Amino acid sequence: MVLDKELLQRFITESLIEDVGDGDHTSLSCIPAGTTGAARLLIKEHGILAGVDVAIEIFKQVDPDLHVEVLVHDGTLVKVGDVALIVRGNVHSILKAERLVLNTMQRMSGIATVTRQIVDLISGTKAKVLDTRKTTPGIRFLEKYAVKVGGGVNHRIGLYDMILIKDNHVDYAGGIQQAIKNAHTYLEQTGKNLQIEIETRSLDEVQQALATGGIDRIMLDNFSYEKLREAVNLINGKYPTEASGGITLDNVLEYAKCGVDYISMGALTHSVKSLDMSLKAIA
Repeated sequence: MVLDKELLQRFITESLIEDVGDGDHTSLSCIPAGTTGAARLLIKEHGILAGVDVAIEIFKQVDPDLHVEVLVHDGTLVKVGDVALIVRGNVHSILKAERLVLNTMQRMSGIATVTRQIVDLISGTKAKVLDTRKTTPGIRFLEKYAVKVGGGVNHRIGLYDMILIKDNHVDYAGGIQQAIKNAHTYLEQTGKNLQIEIETRSLDEVQQALATGGIDRIMLDNFSYEKLREAVNLINGKYPTEASGGITLDNVLEYAKCGVDYISMGALTHSVKSLDMSLKAIA
């Protein structure tokens, strides 16, 4: 996944409107116009850095004359005291960009850090960690980018790039077989080329999915470890498998050991702690 420049520019514009309003009156009142200086982005917590390219775009959009010197790139393990970048130029511009840069990089770095922890934890298994749609509205593209920086794999981006038949779809459609059949009819009618994944809640539903066929992946939702292993054996490599539901840093390795191909975790994005950092003036 690469950063969508159009989405990024819109995000920056709207975020600056929210934060700056009709002016940064503190800076305007305290610091003479035209004052120049420099600031360093200081890391205050160990983790994986993410969002450097986003920060560059924020500084550029605030003031094209700001110069950013990147010292550490995305995906790098950073420690307390590291300096990720130095920005030089108009002080009013630096201060206007400061909070947006920090909020964005702290959030993205927190996600990348947790993702890397999980990727390392399950490295001895074949499972890959996936993100979900449990993201912050408006910045999903940044959060999913951070997952990639941390070594994870992006699941679908939204409702538009995959057919994921979940429990409610199954219940409303009248069962797994009918839901899959309806999905294929829809694809034929619209000419769309989308993968189909089916969520299952029991071994019986797994058997129904296998009997119906016409799918690209089977999700195993809220299965116990024992039932998950049974389901993986039942599927026997016919389709890629994905475990989901209540998976955290504490239990992800046990799920991975059950033999699934993918593990989807809302915890990567919906409740992650931001990585602490600050932007400090260079005297």
